[in-house]
This record gives sequence, structure tokens and C-alpha cells, in this order.
Amino acid sequence: MAALAGLDKRHNFVLVLRDADTVAAALRQALDEAPAEQRPGLERAVALVESTAAATEGLLRARWVRARLADAGFTGAVDSIAAVKALRRAEPKLSLLAAVELQKAAMAHQEDTPDPR
Repeated sequence: MAALAGLDKRHNFVLVLRDADTVAAALRQALDEAPAEQRPGLERAVALVESTAAATEGLLRARWVRARLADAGFTGAVDSIAAVKALRRAEPKLSLLAAVELQKAAMAHQEDTPDPR
């Protein structure tokens, strides 16, 4: 996920956009029509998409925050003020409130989101 929709100075909500259901349906159809030699790869692809589709919005936000911080070169603690500053530098349209809410999501899902570094 390259960016989250809904982030600007006037709006503090974050909308997570997903199309995993559409991708999973297309993969299932391809699997139904696939020759035997293609089935193992398509079965693995379906399993990956379905596991991704099962992720909660909070988990997706946490992954996004950690990825943005890593891309920005931030190596400190996610629960720090420096992390909020780094996130806002990485995404200048983020309001302070939105950045703090995203930070909270990242902290709530620390065990579910491996460090992207």
C-alpha cells in the first residue's frame, strides 16, 4: 500500500482501500480453469491473498506506518515523539492528530507487524 486515502490537514481519518476480494475471486477462477502444472502456484497465490484479506484495518495501518518510517530511515522507537515527527516528514499532509492515531495503531499491533528493516 503506497499511501492511505483521506489524509490531509482538514481530515484526520484514514481510509484503508482494499481489493483483495476481487483479486482472490480472479485467482480462484484461474485456479478452477488451470491445468494441473499451474495449480500449485495458483493455490499458493489464493492462500496468500486470502490471508492478506483477513488483516484488520488496524493491522494494515500499523504495517503502513512501519513501512513509511523505515522508508524515511527512522530507526527509533515507534512510540516516541520522534516517530510522529518522522511520519509527518514522510507524509507532509498528515495532521498531528492523524499521525498520533496512526502511531497508536502501530503500537497496538507491534507483535503483528515485523520490523520492515
